[in-house]
Amino acid sequence: MLKNLKLGVKLNLLLIIILVGVIVTSGVTLSLILENYAENIVASQAFILIETMGSVREYTNDQVRPQMASFSPDLEDNNKEFLRETIPAYSAREVFDNLRNRQHYRDFFYKEATLNPTNPRDKADSFETAIVEEFRNEKELSETSGFRDIPGGKIFYVARPLAVEQASCLQCHSTPDVAPPSQIQTYGNKNGFGWELNEIVGARIVSVPASRVFDAARNLNFLVSGIIALFLLIAILLLNLFLKFTITNPLVSMARLSKKVSTGDMRGEFEQQTNDEIGILAASLNRMKVSLQMAMDMLDQKSDQ
Repeated sequence: MLKNLKLGVKLNLLLIIILVGVIVTSGVTLSLILENYAENIVASQAFILIETMGSVREYTNDQVRPQMASFSPDLEDNNKEFLRETIPAYSAREVFDNLRNRQHYRDFFYKEATLNPTNPRDKADSFETAIVEEFRNEKELSETSGFRDIPGGKIFYVARPLAVEQASCLQCHSTPDVAPPSQIQTYGNKNGFGWELNEIVGARIVSVPASRVFDAARNLNFLVSGIIALFLLIAILLLNLFLKFTITNPLVSMARLSKKVSTGDMRGEFEQQTNDEIGILAASLNRMKVSLQMAMDMLDQKSDQ
C-alpha cells in the first residue's frame, strides 16, 4: 500500500509518527520529572513545618516555663495553677492554628496525636494510632513519612515520635492526685494519666496538602506538551512548504515535461533554478533531451536520404 502513496503523503505519515512519538516520550518523561519535583516541594514544606513546631515546643519549654516559674514560686507545688500556655504541645498547636487562619495554609494540619491525651482534641485516630504503635514497636525509628488519600484529596505527612523525656512532664500525667487541681478542673481526671518516663505516648504529625501541587504539575505537563506539539506541527508545516517548493513541485514539473518529451514534444525546457540535487537532475534531463533531439534529427536525415 505504501508504494502507491505519493512522496508527500509518505513523508507526512513519517512526520506524524515522529510527532506522536516525541509527544508521548516527552510527556511521560516530563510527567516523571514534575511528579518527583512536586513530591520534593510538598515534602520540603512538611519538614519545614514540623521543624518549626519543634522549635516552638523548645522555646515554650526552655524559656516560657522558666519565666512563669520565676513569677510563680509555687509553680512546682501541686496546688499551682495549671497554665496551658506553658505546655509545649499546647503552644505548638495554637501557633499552628494561627498559621491555618491564613488562606494559603488552611489545609495544612499539625497534631500531637496521643494514645491517651489530656486534651481530647489530641486523641489519635486509627491512622495516627498505627503510626504511634509503629514508633513504640521500633524504638530506633525516629521519623516516618508518606502520601495518603483522604476525602479532601491527597496529602503528604511526616511524623516523629512524642516521648516523655523529662520527669517534670509526669507532674501532670502520672496520677490525678499529683496533678494540678486546675488541670483536673479543666480536663477531668479520666484522661492523660499513667504515662511513664521515656515512654512513647504519641506522635507529632504534620500533614501538607499535595493535590494542588500535583494538579499544578500535571497542568504544567499538559502546557509544555501542548507547546511542544504546537512547535512540531509548525515545523511539519514549514517542512511541507519547503519540500513542496524545492522538491515536490520541481519533480512534478519534470515528470510532466518528461512525459511530453517521450511523445516527441521537444519544446519544453527543464528549469534549472538551483545548483542542488534537483538542479543537477534538471540539467541532466536537459542534456538527455538535447541528445534525444540530436538522435531523432539524425534518424530523420537518414530517412530522407
